[in-house]
Amino acid sequence: MICRKGVVLPTLLGTFLVAWVFNGSLISGFMGIFNANLVAAKELFNIFLIITFMVALLHSLKDLGADRRMIMPVQKIMINSHVSFFVLVGVTYVISLFFWPTPAVPLICALLVPAAIRSGLPAMVAAIAVALAGQGMALSSDYVVQVAPGLSAKAAGVSTATVMDQALVLSLITGFIAIGLAYLWNKKHFRSKSDPQNEIEIRAMQGLQETHQSTNNDMTSWSKVFAVLVPLSMLAVMIYMVSTKLSSGRVGGFEGGNGAAFIGGVAVVLLLLSTVAFGKHRALDYISDHITEGFVFAFKAMGPVIPIAGFFFLGSPDFAGEILSVSADNAPALLFDLVESTQGFLPQSAFLAAFSILIIGIITGLDGSGFSGLPLTGALSASLANAHIDPATLAAIGQMGSIWTGGGTIIAWSSMIAIAGFCGVSVMDLVRKNFIPVMLGLIISTLAALFIF
Repeated sequence: MICRKGVVLPTLLGTFLVAWVFNGSLISGFMGIFNANLVAAKELFNIFLIITFMVALLHSLKDLGADRRMIMPVQKIMINSHVSFFVLVGVTYVISLFFWPTPAVPLICALLVPAAIRSGLPAMVAAIAVALAGQGMALSSDYVVQVAPGLSAKAAGVSTATVMDQALVLSLITGFIAIGLAYLWNKKHFRSKSDPQNEIEIRAMQGLQETHQSTNNDMTSWSKVFAVLVPLSMLAVMIYMVSTKLSSGRVGGFEGGNGAAFIGGVAVVLLLLSTVAFGKHRALDYISDHITEGFVFAFKAMGPVIPIAGFFFLGSPDFAGEILSVSADNAPALLFDLVESTQGFLPQSAFLAAFSILIIGIITGLDGSGFSGLPLTGALSASLANAHIDPATLAAIGQMGSIWTGGGTIIAWSSMIAIAGFCGVSVMDLVRKNFIPVMLGLIISTLAALFIF
């Protein structure tokens, strides 16, 4: 992947060989390669679906001409590509800190990214900003929702507050390094507002080809209505989500998938209304066209991720049973077994223990979750702690490695496919762009942990 080579073929072959060898049957190998792709498709389909609905809505708004009107106020803030980059980082971080990146991405990519691209920020750099701030810096600390530090602390036998505070510091160090390097390395590609490439990337981002011709003569009025209605609807969604969090406590019910489902449902209703306003009696045909275009765009952009995810899902006990056609009780945990087999060889010094936990966290994050490896890194932190480094620090380091990897910054088979899909860029190219800044950020934050804590 780093060498700009496709990995779909070796992952398909690897899935076939693992299933064959594990069950000792050639027939099981054929079944395993199909099951792996089916399981991956089911797990990732929610991301494909929200991409479909948001892209369909953008197509409908394009028919009305409301897409340009909608971002005019935002363009006054995003005066150039440099400002736009940091506005994206700041807004993504704040929203993701409260609701996790999954529901934040559709909002930001629908409302802010088009304005950022029109200011001269390349679509790829916009995707980098959203991924590093949301999937990386915000999710790795999980300071508000506290699911990640809770899992790490429980396994390590320490207080959640201690892990939470240390993880926040480490996430900010990693984030500042990664985002700073990404900015410095990509700013040579920033463009002016008048660059024609901006409009080309806007069209690629939305998967736009041609618009329908309307029979409604009052398009200007409807364009103004939906230019206001869509942002206000999304704002109302965010206000409601905040209110449920404040009234329901730490986990308010709209984090992660629930929040994404809420936003996706609102997008569908807006799609219905905008299509009827534009097409009147032809709305039945137009809405089918928009949803079909949305599905085509989502699968064309993200389809290659499915076989890659299927291969790595083989390493998780949550999916291996279904892929290998064995019972859940007999499902192997190949990825975690590989990590645990090295436990007896792990060093006792603080420096080597810290980097061992970081590497283990990165490996466990390869399943595309980010959270599933936290019990393992927490437990290992308790066993590796010594007089020079405490288990809370090791647990926070392991949390950084696991979530920055599996949360969606340096692997393609994660929720990062949503960011790439909305921004109209290759998810594999996005992984390559993120890899070195993220790895350097993790290394520096781990070194800093040895001196700070």
